Amino acid sequence: MLEEIKKTAADIQNKISFTPEVGIILGTGLGGLVKEIVIKHELPYGEIPNFPVSTVEGHSGKLIFGELGGKNVIAMQGRFHYYEGYSMKQVTFPVRVMKMLGIKTLIVSNASGGVNAGFEIGDLMIINDHINFFPEHPLNGKNIAELGPRFPDMSEAYDKKLIAKAKKVAVANDIKVQEGVYLGLSGPTFETPAEYRMVKVLGADAVGMSTVPEVIVARHMGLPCFAMSIITDLGVEGKIVEVTHAEVQEVASHAEKKMTLIIKEMMKEL
Repeated sequence: MLEEIKKTAADIQNKISFTPEVGIILGTGLGGLVKEIVIKHELPYGEIPNFPVSTVEGHSGKLIFGELGGKNVIAMQGRFHYYEGYSMKQVTFPVRVMKMLGIKTLIVSNASGGVNAGFEIGDLMIINDHINFFPEHPLNGKNIAELGPRFPDMSEAYDKKLIAKAKKVAVANDIKVQEGVYLGLSGPTFETPAEYRMVKVLGADAVGMSTVPEVIVARHMGLPCFAMSIITDLGVEGKIVEVTHAEVQEVASHAEKKMTLIIKEMMKEL
């Protein structure tokens, strides 16, 4: 795997002359952040060696290189999911490549279902911890010491300083933010009412189908992480309704302006 990572990073570096400081993974309906990036280069996933191709509606499938908030960034416009049939190593491969290209921080976004009774549809939730319920672990198999330790510490999976910066930006711009624990499930089904109850009993505030593997791999490589969810549906007793991917995208697109502002302003503080 190490050789594939190095080969892909080298291929990208040969195509563009750019050193990113921050990596950003844009989730469902959150591609609008790209409009705020002063774009220097774009690479479709299909043109990048060893890269999977996103098959999910709302994930366009490009690496964007540019400037945001005065920082050089590389943004994944479209991520990969375990439910698409990819292995966890494929799902997290781009994070490895971004680190090899030079990023020092990873920022992740997603759409998720809220199980905290205090949440409303459209809320932003800063993730302060996670529960990994995926059936495959991204660090399974032989450890590559050059990438990170066999047993990485996860006591601070989500960087407290980055969380504090995000809260400061939210207060300054009068943006309401929630904070909580994200539980990662494989999908692709939305949760049943009983599964939502399970998620709540386990101590999570929101549930989704991404983010956890990417953060595990980032922390394995020593990258500080920040992640934020848009609560696009509710798994709260009495508030559970039928939900579609199109509705999730619509809610995310309405809330993304606030998330975009927070992330953009955070960049200036990094």
